[in-house]
Amino acid sequence: MPSTLNAVAVFCGSRFGKSPLYKQAAQNVGHTLAQAGIRLVYGGGAHGLMGVVADATLSAGGAVTGVIPDFLESREKMHEGVAELIVTDSMHTRKQIMFSRADAFWILPGGFGTFDEMMEILTWKQLGRHSKPIILINVEKWADMLLAALDAAVEQGFAAPTARAMIECVPDVETALAHSQSAEKTDRVAVEQL
Repeated sequence: MPSTLNAVAVFCGSRFGKSPLYKQAAQNVGHTLAQAGIRLVYGGGAHGLMGVVADATLSAGGAVTGVIPDFLESREKMHEGVAELIVTDSMHTRKQIMFSRADAFWILPGGFGTFDEMMEILTWKQLGRHSKPIILINVEKWADMLLAALDAAVEQGFAAPTARAMIECVPDVETALAHSQSAEKTDRVAVEQL
């Protein structure tokens, strides 16, 4: 039975990056989620691609949940237009709440924080803690080197091919939505196979 997609956690940069296509993709994510009636769960910031995704979702009439640690209030500036803004006491709590609120995870261009979120949610899936889709939207091939590092871990014997297959790379938002909507809840891989 296909999984129910009510909310998607989007991991992305608190900066814009160098290509204008990153911003366009973030806007497309926000509009797409809103039009599909899917809640955006994101890092709660108003700057960079995070702010773009939230603004686009809100402008298209969508629902947004922002989750941000209190110590980032001044650094990332909390998004004041988000109706549901959860302020946490730590990064760990932030990620746990985002995980619990989401039915799927989409990764857009970003930096170290985005990599951290992606790797943690991927590791949790590898360890059998969830079976939710993890989809990397490879805008302008921004993540090719990141994917190469994951492939190298498999080639060097540090990860199983089944673990590497738990993150899917797609070229655009439309494909991410289609794959998220068709993902099976029963795709959990036994930990002993990893």
